Amino acid sequence: MLRAEGLSKRFGGLKAVQDVSFTHHQGEILAVIGPNGAGKTTLLNLLSGVYRPSAGRLHLMGRDVTALPMEARCHAGLGRAFQIVRPFPEMTVHENVTVGALFGKPGQRLPEARERAWALLDRTGLAAHADKAAHELTLLQDKRLEVARALATNPSVLLLDEVMAGLRPGEAQEAVALVRGVRESGVSVLFIEHIMPVVRDLADRVVVMDQGQVLAQGTYREVTADPRVVSAYLGTEEGLHA
Repeated sequence: MLRAEGLSKRFGGLKAVQDVSFTHHQGEILAVIGPNGAGKTTLLNLLSGVYRPSAGRLHLMGRDVTALPMEARCHAGLGRAFQIVRPFPEMTVHENVTVGALFGKPGQRLPEARERAWALLDRTGLAAHADKAAHELTLLQDKRLEVARALATNPSVLLLDEVMAGLRPGEAQEAVALVRGVRESGVSVLFIEHIMPVVRDLADRVVVMDQGQVLAQGTYREVTADPRVVSAYLGTEEGLHA
């Protein structure tokens, strides 16, 4: 679904991402982990088109999208949910998701967009809150709305940036179930996360970053057994359960 080849990003003399390569397969949930400052969010910005790479190429479903802006990548099937949720606060929950449906497919008519929004509110557990203003939602509901808006763009690949951040353990498990449901609907998922039990429970494979580079790739068991990963990120065995 995604193939990154030597992606790099410089900000002046700072090498934020250096020569990152990986493959994201159809139907896969791929996690990107690493310490703060490892370059994870910069990588997501490169994938989604917020930044243009200083070097490297990105292919989406076999198509070179390196030069495409963010909206064109969205129309090509790449969706993103952000860590900091910023819905249109005075619009209703249903209206927020309808906007996503209208944006994601050029030429989409309003009745069809509204219908798609209703279906996604059902899927994400927000149907009962459809007529609420977005600013009335709880944090967990905000996270669900962010995912629903991203899914409304009809992506083949969904990028999630720390959607579990700030959630209580029970809420995080609800969010895990939501992400699994996204995969079951046919959408491949790439996510950034710091909560290692969530990574363990969700990820088919894991990419570990450190200082802007890929440190290790493999299954959860493989990367957490790698001494380089333990040293750079986990620190101790207890880090696996943090």
